[in-house]
Amino acid sequence: MEENYKEPNKKSRRDFLKTLGIVGAAGASGAMALYFGQQYENIKSGKKVKLLTVDNKVVEFEDGKLKEYERQTEELFIRGREGIAGKSWVMVIDLAKCQNARKCITACQSAHQLRPEQYHINTLTMQDSQDTPAYFMPKPCMHCDNPPCVSVCPVDATFKRNDGPVLMDNDRCIGCRFCIAACPYSARIFHWFDPKNAVLFKDMPYDLELNVPQKLGTVTKCLFSADRLRKNELPYCVSNCPNGVYYFGDKNEDAVTNGTTKETVRLSTLLKENAAYRLMEELGQEPRVYYLPPKGRKGTLPEENKNNENHV
Repeated sequence: MEENYKEPNKKSRRDFLKTLGIVGAAGASGAMALYFGQQYENIKSGKKVKLLTVDNKVVEFEDGKLKEYERQTEELFIRGREGIAGKSWVMVIDLAKCQNARKCITACQSAHQLRPEQYHINTLTMQDSQDTPAYFMPKPCMHCDNPPCVSVCPVDATFKRNDGPVLMDNDRCIGCRFCIAACPYSARIFHWFDPKNAVLFKDMPYDLELNVPQKLGTVTKCLFSADRLRKNELPYCVSNCPNGVYYFGDKNEDAVTNGTTKETVRLSTLLKENAAYRLMEELGQEPRVYYLPPKGRKGTLPEENKNNENHV
């Protein structure tokens, strides 16, 4: 770990609430939810326990077959804040290829403990004018280089990493929703209800890059699949799209890889030859998601998609 790492502002969800006089005696019991340096405790003989595997599957084991180990959650926290040295991640979305398969959405929801109505990424149905055919537009977080959501957060819960992604720390989030109001892309959602499978995930140590377990009363958003980037893998949405809609890669290397064909191309060439653009560039947020125009689209939307999609 690099020695020049500076730990973020210590003001946390708890500290912020204390300054408002909100946290009382119940606050002490809440401290038990912190996982830094916590060891897994033995479960009484004869019982079974559900655990989350590294590939996000819930499995059940007998306690006698489990081995104790100390999970380095503090190290996960530090590296989650630092990012991956030397990288500058970007995404390119080819609107001409999107057929609204929605595999990107379901993969993302499954990985991040989201309910069916919750989206880190969604596909909108767009039509530029009455004389042009409609098309689908996937819309994740733009991971801006000048993100207004970061500047308005009072507790450093949302932050910009050196390698590009804008992440959320739900252990610090106080649920003020300033970031939701500040985001011009409407890329954030609030947990008004318990996250999906909250009981199964409630005792899991918090993984900042995966943003799991999710927490009631906090904000969540697209993460560029930071946990997958750590393993040199493509994001969940990119790798699960069957139609080659997404390219993802390192701007520093001027290279992006298509999630379907696995073809790697020059980023600069791809953007220049296809007249790429970014959403609302005039705002000066410098988004890291690029779009290729829906050229060559013909006809209208498939009949089965007309009644169940978001139209803009």
